[in-house]
Amino acid sequence: MEEMFKNREIWITGLGIVSSIGRNLDECLYSLRNDLTGIENIQFLETVHKNNYVAGEVKLCNNEILSITGIEEDLPRTTLLAVMAVDEAIKSARLTIHDSKTGIILGTTVGGMDKTERLYSMGTDPAEFIKSHHCGFTTNYLANYFGVKDYINTISTACSSGANAIMLGAKLIQHGILDVVIAGGSDALSVFTLNGFRSLMILDPSPCRPFSADRKGLNLGEGAGFVILESKEHAVNRNVNAYCRVSGYGNSNDAFHQTASSCDGRGAFKAMGEAIANAGISVKDIDYINVHGTGTDNNDLTEGIAMKRLFIQNVPSFSSTKAFTGHCLGAAGAIEAVFSAVAIQSNEVYANLRFNAPIEDVGLIPVRTFTKKNIKHVLSNSFGFGGCDTSLVFSVIN
Repeated sequence: MEEMFKNREIWITGLGIVSSIGRNLDECLYSLRNDLTGIENIQFLETVHKNNYVAGEVKLCNNEILSITGIEEDLPRTTLLAVMAVDEAIKSARLTIHDSKTGIILGTTVGGMDKTERLYSMGTDPAEFIKSHHCGFTTNYLANYFGVKDYINTISTACSSGANAIMLGAKLIQHGILDVVIAGGSDALSVFTLNGFRSLMILDPSPCRPFSADRKGLNLGEGAGFVILESKEHAVNRNVNAYCRVSGYGNSNDAFHQTASSCDGRGAFKAMGEAIANAGISVKDIDYINVHGTGTDNNDLTEGIAMKRLFIQNVPSFSSTKAFTGHCLGAAGAIEAVFSAVAIQSNEVYANLRFNAPIEDVGLIPVRTFTKKNIKHVLSNSFGFGGCDTSLVFSVIN
């Protein structure tokens, strides 16, 4: 059975996204193409640090999302954002769930923490919110809401969660277990997250500057991104177009530190190299890298070291879209997968905002303005705490 499906192409036929730069794909692309960042003063998150930090908040309160979706339940914001993105992705792919063997995989880190914090502060009976706290709650809700029954899974591997959801989805189709997978990530801002990153002293109180020598840290963000994955055969039978294909993936763990990447970037190097090899291409075939690029001293330096080691003197065009959206944690890899898919379809590269000067030890300069470029292969990096590193390769449809 495995031999039968090993060369199966995995197509992306639908995209859905909500982030600080837009409530849907069209709005997000307008912001990317016009250098409009979503990182602003904190508006919705109730925190004593509201005036001390900026963040990439989705510009909708929960009641507005409830109105958009028609949902009448009190749900975690993580769940509400996911419903919006999955709904757009399904409609984009013209997918009818019950006509296919379909699974759903969600990547998330904080789960329903935002609702837990809200109800806990109100002194509500714990039984009222514990059921929505765990990471799997949103996945189960999505499965029930959209009618997915064949496969349901949740992945929580820090900042690589959304990318790992896509990787697992591709493998399930590759091995003939499923025909279609709704894969992505969703995370909402929470006091727990803000305080946690503040304790690590890696938050920049101003809009972040990924890969710039004067970078001071990251900005947190929130949002959801989902892709519809399906086999080429299934998509052709449905007579639907595809944005691109998932051609390769690589995952590694450098096991160096709980929150920092290894100084030589060995985990990032291994993940990128494996993804490119898995895609059956060489390093010279990569046209654009959507880097992890958080804006912290450690991440940008070690990712840069890994890129120079892998690509030597020919590092491709690269940029960090976290300068637009903030770091959306478990949703980051999925949101950036959506951007990568459109980059291929539209032959465009998005700016690395607020870059001032290259990091001295690597000397790499990202793309600083929105650029049109012929793109056949995109490498998208998602490097998480604990050294859980994942790279995905997206390629044109042959």
